[in-house]
Amino acid sequence: MKVKSILVSQPEPKTDSSPYTVLAAKQKVKIDFVPFIHVEGIAATDFRKEKINPRDYPSVILTSKNAVDHYFRICEEMRVPISNDTKYFCISEAIAYYLQKYVVYRKRKIYFGVQTMADLIPVLKKHKNDKFFMPTSNILKPAFPETLEKHNINYTRAILYHTVVSDLSELKDVYYDILVFFSPEGIKSLLHNFPDFKQNETRIAAFGSTTRKAVEDAGLRLDIIAPSPEYPSMTKALDEYIKSCNKVK
Repeated sequence: MKVKSILVSQPEPKTDSSPYTVLAAKQKVKIDFVPFIHVEGIAATDFRKEKINPRDYPSVILTSKNAVDHYFRICEEMRVPISNDTKYFCISEAIAYYLQKYVVYRKRKIYFGVQTMADLIPVLKKHKNDKFFMPTSNILKPAFPETLEKHNINYTRAILYHTVVSDLSELKDVYYDILVFFSPEGIKSLLHNFPDFKQNETRIAAFGSTTRKAVEDAGLRLDIIAPSPEYPSMTKALDEYIKSCNKVK
């Protein structure tokens, strides 16, 4: 079946030069964006009950942009001054640059890995005497704490926000040819909002091995997979799939 419409389960990109904009124009398909999950911050009054004070940690491990936002938010709400000497250890370069929203980048001690916690271990070990503060969601990839504990990194995990399912009732009577997911939580949100969901001719695209497993565990058919050696990004995988479905016979 031809592909005419795609729903991406993430917020709409803020730039007009997004790969999805290029894909929509190239393949002449409609692409909508609806976040299937969102984050809700923990109130400072509730966090204080954990008796964890960010001020006690000279180093911070940051695994996402949400972690950055909620670290600075909770410090502000708790009136905790952040020292100019605080060290930031980011799981990727993109997260490191995102810190510019809150600090003067060139004047801070900022380190980053490639994309995984394992990439960050060598630089963390150079500061092995530090106590590390790691702000996270209630949902965290098991590989993160497992890697830190394996290498005896002295860290404290602090849950500063929750990842929760969004209300998708507005999509009840809307049909899309392809649904695109980037996390297991997206699949959970789909089934939470639509417990009687029938896939029928709808194609499902999944990014990452954990998302792929969530699709399969839910008994759904997986049609498009990324990343792969051939298609390192979701847009490239979608482009090739649409080209195959929509070709003129």
